[in-house]
This record gives sequence, structure tokens and C-alpha cells, in this order.
Amino acid sequence: MEIRTIIAAGMLAFAATATAQTETKNRTTMEKLNLTQEWDKTFPQSDKVEHTKVTFTNRYGITLAADMYMPKNSEGRLPAIAVSGPFGAVKEQASGLYAQTLAERGFLAIAFDPSFTGESGGQPRFVTSPDFCTEDFSAAVDFLSTFDRVDPERIGILGICGWGGFAINAAVNDTRIKATVASTMYDMSRCTSKGYFDQADNADARNETRRQLSAQRTDDYRNGTYARAGGVVDPLPDDAPQFVKDYYAYYKTPRGYHKRSLNSNQGWNKTSNLPFLNAPILTYSDEIRSAVLVVHGEKAHSRYMGEDAFKKLKGDNKELVIVPGASHVDLYDNMQAIPFDKIVTFYSKYLK
Repeated sequence: MEIRTIIAAGMLAFAATATAQTETKNRTTMEKLNLTQEWDKTFPQSDKVEHTKVTFTNRYGITLAADMYMPKNSEGRLPAIAVSGPFGAVKEQASGLYAQTLAERGFLAIAFDPSFTGESGGQPRFVTSPDFCTEDFSAAVDFLSTFDRVDPERIGILGICGWGGFAINAAVNDTRIKATVASTMYDMSRCTSKGYFDQADNADARNETRRQLSAQRTDDYRNGTYARAGGVVDPLPDDAPQFVKDYYAYYKTPRGYHKRSLNSNQGWNKTSNLPFLNAPILTYSDEIRSAVLVVHGEKAHSRYMGEDAFKKLKGDNKELVIVPGASHVDLYDNMQAIPFDKIVTFYSKYLK
């Protein structure tokens, strides 16, 4: 066993040396993206912030698109925050609002589109997995760590909704992340494999989901296309649960609709759910040593996921904030509900 280990290590070292030049070239070669130049956000542009478009690659070679927000007239290296979410949204929606607001408060912030979605690259379109979502946060940290206006020792991340869970997952894996905020979070692995409120947490239910999605793979391959799962239900049924009505009020109305948002339109590829059945996130979240703040609404249907995630965290640098009266979607864009003062205080404390 020892000899095999030595041989394997030698082979890896040889491969790393032999491909160093190729890797360097790959890291500097990015897919050309068609980036929108006009202001097409769902929120007004701030006159306190400079806005630019940036791109960077993840370690799978996918080029990601982001909006960068920087305080006007700022100098030197700044603490930085990478923001993404909600799951199925784009940077022109809630994540951009968070990033711009954080920039108003003195941070350099980027809101990025995940792989395969929005203005980011990657084929096929509209597919996802826990690994890619977690990796995209670390790719954003790669970019910020090497950007000349960022202090690489003061980098945090912020995930909204499903990306709140991925933010915590990224914090497990990436020790460059010094502070993490999960706002109105979902655990997408839990929700997919067990159903809302864990009502489908049994082998038969999961097997039926696998059977349906496996059959869908055959159909997709035969047809040469990927069937879409559909975004937020439209038209809205009269008997829809309140949280579905809340989603509709955001994604399907001028308040939050965006033409590139999956939730506003035809949703993810149906088979994107498959990896979430077998790959739970947050498995090692009790090993996070950096600071984590979990923010949830008192009346959010997803509150149980955030509270359970928080219970697993260890250390005196972990905090839970429950916003009185707030629903899940209130923490997307309700400036009276989102506790930005608390979020800024948290980042200022742990990114100093």
C-alpha cells in the first residue's frame, strides 16, 4: 500500500509539472460572453456606487459573468463579498440588490450568475448540481483574491435562498472565506430528497423520483433536447400555498421578473434534480471554523431549514437572526425587512 501511495504521488507530481503551461493558458482563456451593457436590473441604480461587468472562470473552465459594485471615490484595497441566489434567479434580481447595498456600505461586492445560467457560460444550458454551485462561490473567491482592489484576507460570501445552503457548503471547503451570510436559506439537497417539511422522506418516494428522472434522461437523449421543469407556476392556482403566491408576486410580476431568470420563465432542466438526491450538502458544516450568520424570516416556510442548519454549526462566531414578521420572499427585496445593519456589522467584525 505504501509503495502504491508513493507511485501515485509521483504520477500526480509528474502530471502537474507536465501540464503546468497548459493549465496557465486555460486559466487565461475565457469563453466570450454576450454581456448586456444597459441597466436591466429589477432595482434602481445607486448613485453612490460604481458598477462594472466582470468575468472569471471556475476550475471546470466555465466562464462566469458578474456585476461588480464598488463604493464611489473609494481608495486602496477593500473587504469584498461575493453574492449569488436565489436558486433559479439571476444577478439582476435579489443578489444584485444585496451586492449594490453592501457596496453602499463600503464593501466591494460582486453578484454573479451561476454556471449554465443567466449571462454566464456553460453547456448545456439550465443544468445544475451541488458541486457546481459550491464551486462557483470558490471561483468568485479566486477572482476576488487576485483583484487589485480587494484585500485577499477580507473576503466573505453571501447566499440567498438555495444559494444560502451552497454558501455554507462553500465555507466548509474554502478556508479563504472569512465570513458567510446565508439569507432565507434552503438546503436544496434536503428539499429535493425529502420534500418540503420532509414529508416525502422515504425510500419509495425517492425511488419514484429517480424512476421518473431516469426515464426523462432517455427521452432527452432520444429527442436531442432537455425538457424544462417550468419556473414558478403560472397561472397561479386559487388554492396555491402562501409561499407559492409569494414566489409568484416576485418572479412573475414587474417587481422581480427578469427575462433571463429561470424562476420567472421555464425553469431548470428536469433532470437537474438528480444529483441533489444523492449528494447531500452541509454534511461537514459542523467543521466550519470561519464566521457564519444565518438570517431567516419569522414567517418563512423555509425557516426550519435555516434553523436546522444553524443548530449544526459550532463555535462562538456563529449567529442566527430571525426577522420578525418576514416571509421567505421578503428577504429577497424588502429593504425594510432585510437586516442590512446586522449583516454589515457582522461582516465588519469578521472581515477586519
